[in-house]
Amino acid sequence: MPSLTSLRERASHAWFRLIHRSNLVYNTCWEDPRLDIAAMEPGSDDRVLVITSAGCNALEYVIAGAGHVSAVDINPIQNALLELKLSGIRALAYCDFFDIFGRGRSERWHEIYNDVLQYDLPPSIRRFWASRSALFSGESRRRSFYFHGTAGLFAWIVNQHINRQPAMRGVLDRLLDADSLDEQRNIFDRHQVAKRLITPLIRWFLSRDTTLAMLGVPRAQRRQLDENYPGGIVAFIEDRLTEVFTEIPLSDNYFWRVYLTGEYTPDCCPGYLTRDGFQILKSGAVDRVTTHTATVCGLLQQYQATYTRFVLLDHMDWLWSTAPGALSDEWQAILHAAAPGARCLWRSAGFSMDFLNRLPVRNTGTTVGEHLQYHRELSTALHARDRVRTYGSFWVADIPPG
Repeated sequence: MPSLTSLRERASHAWFRLIHRSNLVYNTCWEDPRLDIAAMEPGSDDRVLVITSAGCNALEYVIAGAGHVSAVDINPIQNALLELKLSGIRALAYCDFFDIFGRGRSERWHEIYNDVLQYDLPPSIRRFWASRSALFSGESRRRSFYFHGTAGLFAWIVNQHINRQPAMRGVLDRLLDADSLDEQRNIFDRHQVAKRLITPLIRWFLSRDTTLAMLGVPRAQRRQLDENYPGGIVAFIEDRLTEVFTEIPLSDNYFWRVYLTGEYTPDCCPGYLTRDGFQILKSGAVDRVTTHTATVCGLLQQYQATYTRFVLLDHMDWLWSTAPGALSDEWQAILHAAAPGARCLWRSAGFSMDFLNRLPVRNTGTTVGEHLQYHRELSTALHARDRVRTYGSFWVADIPPG
């Protein structure tokens, strides 16, 4: 008879799969592309494979000069979001594009979508967005697109919590607009921001597997932090929040701004939303991005293409705990598709990747670790510059020739 722990594990995995296969989970990328670009140094000869998420970083890579980016995601809704962005870049003026994806809403959404955007979308994606006009029109209670999707819903709940506290909204606005780290620290400490943001209610929410699944955090990642970080995942989040507000300039930290306000500003936004980035994309770089609804392994097996860069986000944390055989197959496909000297990047909730190094590569008699040349000093240095601070570690490794 299965144990209670085993049943909870199965229920958690089932909930996570349900959330990630049938919902918009990520409305913005939660990985700092500055780290990726510094590690990859993408050029015109580079073919990059990246897990789509919200597509922001796939666009960043071609702005930075990558020759082609294949964005792959098992969730078709994530690819539908990137396809909508690609359509908007091709068809819209910057001001309309920024309203939709910068402010998260446009009073002209119905007109823009019906008269322009839909005609550049595949039929299935066209139907999807036609039935979800409230996400961008600003007509629902959650007025910004960045308060929709499962991660956005949690951000909206946190914002409702903020708005119910007298003067807290003004405190956060001053924090986000602070001119220096000293000013940030002063505001953060004087107004007890950590205590007012992470209340017992929010702490309870963050301790639930259902909430974490909405944020894209599987039980396997929670377990890594609960077992290896003093105080577990809630303490980890509290400590990272303090770091973000006291150790990193918030003036260009668009990751936290968008979830604390529901929108970006022209001076604090992803590269694809800047005028210069938008123009690079509109001038032809946008056509160097393609989307694929598949697993990483499925894409590599289907197209037999060669890649010089692989950006694997943090999905191996979950795959290792739920389907290690599938992860073994994936690495066999990666090694087969990798150009000589290809570079791989990934993130993890944990601080060690021992499980990956000992993972057998299907049909080879070797382990993944035997095929990787790690750049540990580079990984550590880049991780220290991360503006998001929600990952335990960042990894850079090459696949040497032969």
